[in-house]
This record gives sequence, structure tokens and C-alpha cells, in this order.
Amino acid sequence: MSELAFDPLSVDVAAFAKQGGTASGAWPLAALDRLCEEAHPDAKPAGTEAVDWRVAGEARARHGGEPEIWLHLACKARLALVCQRCLQAVDVDAQVDRSFQFVSGEALAAEIDADSEDDVLALSRTLNLIELIEDELLLGLPLVPRHSACPQPLRPPADPEPFEERANPFAVLGDLKRKSLPN
Repeated sequence: MSELAFDPLSVDVAAFAKQGGTASGAWPLAALDRLCEEAHPDAKPAGTEAVDWRVAGEARARHGGEPEIWLHLACKARLALVCQRCLQAVDVDAQVDRSFQFVSGEALAAEIDADSEDDVLALSRTLNLIELIEDELLLGLPLVPRHSACPQPLRPPADPEPFEERANPFAVLGDLKRKSLPN
């Protein structure tokens, strides 16, 4: 495999795979807006954090047809999310190691994807690798981020509301019923 110079905003996946290309790098986490929106408000990325990534293309030979186009993606990032127990920042390592098969057309991609365990995408003229990485990292975030043990004990509510006993709305009916019955 060869290391190819390419623009991550506009990757020709078919050419990249046919050449057996590989590429790697790091982007500032702050450049991935949708991913940063998931971060704890007090711990927004300052620009020093990075998303490390590596991508490799592969054209798999197939009997009686064009080779299958594959893209192998590995990336990782550390992001401070909101702990759902204590509401403080919790560092989460998001990692992706996934392979994508590219086929011609959305209909064929949907048909193959429904019957396959592999991820199948429609082959387009160009692929924005940054968007793909951001999408995959978002999908890899935990649904309920939390510390294994929160750093500070949870505080009870400051002032619980006193319980007020309300009048039974059917009490009026009961009074009417008692008045209408003969003694």
C-alpha cells in the first residue's frame, strides 16, 4: 500500500481504493462542530485536543465483475461529556474501527446493507472524510455517559416542596349523594 497525498474534504474513494492508498493524520477536535456540541459546556475543546485517524483503501477482486471498493477507517478522540449521574464532565474515549463497502447507487447500497453485516455506502464522485469520521465518532459515543464512580457525592435537592393534601374532587359528589339519600 502506498501513502497518497489527498484532500480529506474530497476523496475519490474508487481511485483511492484501486491504488491501495493509505493516509493518516490528526485534526483539531474543535473543528468537528457536531461532535463538540456533545461536549460538557464547561469543557469545550480548546483546540489542543485532536482526532487521530487512519484510512486505507482496498479493491477486492471479484469473479466475473468489477472489484469491490472498500475503505477501512480507524479513528479515536477523547471528549468530555456530561455525566448523567452527577452532571459533571466525564472523559470518554471514542474509537472507531470500521470498514465500508462502496457500491454504485443508493438503491443497491440499501439492498445490500439490509442483507449484510458490513456497512454499505453509495459510491459518489467524492467523499468528505472529515464528515464520515465525525459521523462515526458520534455514533460511537455512549448513550448514557457516566463516571464509574462519580468524583463528588450526589447532592439531594436543595429544598423539597412540602406535600400539600388537596381536596378530593369527588368529595362534592359524595356530599350530594349523602344529602339525597333518605335517612
